Amino acid sequence: MTTSSIGTGWPAAGQVTSVGGVDVLRGGVLLADAGADASWVAHRRRLGPLHQPDLTTLADWCRAVDLRGRGGAAFPFATKLTAAARRRALVVVNASEGEPASHKDAALVTVAPHLVLDGAAVAARVLGTTEVHVVVPSERPGVGSAVRTAIAERQRAGERLRWRVHQAQAAFVAGQARAVIELIGGRENLPVTAWAPEAVAGHRGRPTLLSNAETFAQVAALARLGPAAYGRVGQGAERGTTLVTLDGDGAHPTVLEVAFGTALVDVLPDRALGRPVLVGGYHGAWVGPQDVAGLTIDRAAMTEVGARLGAGVVLPLASDGCPLTRTAEIAGYLAGQSAGRCGPCRNGLPALATEVAALATGTGDVARVGELVGLVAGRGACAHPDGTAQLVRTLLLRFPAELDAHRRGWCSLGRVATRVRP
Repeated sequence: MTTSSIGTGWPAAGQVTSVGGVDVLRGGVLLADAGADASWVAHRRRLGPLHQPDLTTLADWCRAVDLRGRGGAAFPFATKLTAAARRRALVVVNASEGEPASHKDAALVTVAPHLVLDGAAVAARVLGTTEVHVVVPSERPGVGSAVRTAIAERQRAGERLRWRVHQAQAAFVAGQARAVIELIGGRENLPVTAWAPEAVAGHRGRPTLLSNAETFAQVAALARLGPAAYGRVGQGAERGTTLVTLDGDGAHPTVLEVAFGTALVDVLPDRALGRPVLVGGYHGAWVGPQDVAGLTIDRAAMTEVGARLGAGVVLPLASDGCPLTRTAEIAGYLAGQSAGRCGPCRNGLPALATEVAALATGTGDVARVGELVGLVAGRGACAHPDGTAQLVRTLLLRFPAELDAHRRGWCSLGRVATRVRP
């Protein structure tokens, strides 16, 4: 991995810190101090006092650098912030992630908890609220421990915010925005249909500024640096950095920070070069080797090849892996991870998973899979069916030759062609 080439004017990544079996590369803006003392005193000594712009200034700064959420939807943060700027607002830091291949929020909260909480504190103060909720994953207890320790330190130092910590279920959809609202309201941690954005009507109908942990850390960095210094990092129209989880469900997951505009091949390990890559995680899109070679990590470039970075998950296909088999495994997992509250999830996703598994064994019907993709997309109570459909749709689009090979009984994308059926 050529970490020294990450971004323009980017320092070479330094030491590697292990966090719950995940390698975290030190370097960048958010991960500049990964592996260092994460306590309140050390954090303040390194970064100085917390900067506090007013609402108008912070919103203007967010627009100036086009700061967007890092949880998957890439929604403009300034729009959320100004929509929530009404009476009885509250702030929610969503660090639950949910996807097993994503580790960036867990790693960030563990190595730099006060950076995340700084961003939440800045947002709370511009909204005129003292109520902040933090949602942590139950399956990664170190995250909750880091948050609670950091909050206790801040309270001892005299910070006058009311922090509440909640544990999300170990489920893929538990990190969805409305599932988080349900959780902090004392209900089942599953998504429900909503007719207004959380910033307009969230927890108990109150305006709720809800974003993931990395987004709040980016807010803290922007508040400290200002838009000019923050915007010096990155190439092209998109400024700043983003966290990436590389090979997150593999044997050696890695979290690193990259500047927007970085070439994807500069992030990938050598073993992944010339292979397909699943960008955006389990709700992501397959990108073929021909597009990977020229792809950069920014929204415009990703959109051109029908992908998006999403929550920052990048999954290279193993050297002996098959995209059909890999997609069948993921589709089967996703079918079992739904809330089960609407037809597309209860019936459509299991049927789709079954048909994709048949494609992998060479016995499936491509037309039937395409039909099911159309039936589940856009009809669920949340985006879970849409994301699963996106994954399968790009499989059909990117690998027609491999689909044909499997129909003839062979898998050809591994190092050696092998039979998929007698």
